[in-house]
Amino acid sequence: MILTRIFDRVMDLGGDFEVLEFKIGKSKTDYSYARLLVKGRDEQHLKTLMKELTLLGAVKTKAEEASLKPAPGDVVLPEGFYSTTNHPTTIRLNDAWIQVEDLTMDKVIVYDEKAGRAFCKPIREVKRGDLIVVGEGGVRVKPPERPRRSLGVFEFMASKASSEKPSTSIVRGIAHDVYETKIYGGKVVAVAGPAVVHTGAAEAFAKIIRLGYIDALLSGNALAVHDVEYALYGTSLGVNVETGLPSPGSHRNHLSALNEVFKAGSLEALVKQGRLRKGILYECIVNHVPYALAGSIRDDGPLPEVITDTVKAQAKYRELLRDADMVLMFATMLHSIAAGNLLPSTVKTVSVDINPAVALKLMDRGTAQAAGVVSDVGAFIPLLEKELENYGRIKQ
Repeated sequence: MILTRIFDRVMDLGGDFEVLEFKIGKSKTDYSYARLLVKGRDEQHLKTLMKELTLLGAVKTKAEEASLKPAPGDVVLPEGFYSTTNHPTTIRLNDAWIQVEDLTMDKVIVYDEKAGRAFCKPIREVKRGDLIVVGEGGVRVKPPERPRRSLGVFEFMASKASSEKPSTSIVRGIAHDVYETKIYGGKVVAVAGPAVVHTGAAEAFAKIIRLGYIDALLSGNALAVHDVEYALYGTSLGVNVETGLPSPGSHRNHLSALNEVFKAGSLEALVKQGRLRKGILYECIVNHVPYALAGSIRDDGPLPEVITDTVKAQAKYRELLRDADMVLMFATMLHSIAAGNLLPSTVKTVSVDINPAVALKLMDRGTAQAAGVVSDVGAFIPLLEKELENYGRIKQ
């Protein structure tokens, strides 16, 4: 649908276009090609049109060199800087196309002359003198292709939020994609919220980690606190996970869990002391699965491992998401959107949440490749764990 979007954008912006050439692929492996003449009211209007069309995947017929300007100061960008999408991007320099590394939306492209490399950089990491790409000239964006045949659950559900319950076929399809990603040496990252514990899915999620299917975990203080609370006292927010009933005084259990971690010094120390013997964070620690816990104003505690500096937390998220092939997002709008904004559009992404607005907001904010499953994670994760258990443990 690239061509349709380009037509719409030109008309929306008050421009004009003429189709000069149009070749339609006649087989499933053939590419289609279109060459357009785009007209603007004046030079500035035409530049605006080309800026928008470049982001949609259009390329000028005559290749031009990318323009570079040095950053005038630390955390300061030159005028006219190019702001990245999350789609695969190349820039043209010295008559060659260079792949942009560490691709993330809403960043700038920095060119390293000595290494001959181009990479994305957030504004806070820009240093005086960094060579920044400006304008749209010499920039080529490649949006994801829409396959003409169904290749799996992601193609079946792409850009949709399914309101169906987690049917066996959907769960089995996602499990197959997770397994296939791992056996071919890929990286699977999980993003999870405290509802994983509240709904009784903590043990199933912990087992998925133990089986070797998760390479990194992104979350916040709440998941970790309630995971420890459940492991120590069998409750989450004071409610018994097995019976769904509170017990006298159990409302203080999450504070008691925090206290036990503070007494030990850290989550890892609590594990080494033999106090924490199960749970999501326990499995991460004993199986050497890296995790990042990003803090927020509403956190109790927070735990010693929680990163309270949001800039540092974002950097840690970006580090753990680097080279990810698949990301599973479970019941968290905040951390899902944060992680989604750090992902290239080529990463398989699945969002599971009982609120359909979560998947829709995730897609609206740029993570259009996400497959949305509207379901209670308390039902979904145990089904996923059973399917992955059938494949067996992944050898690390």
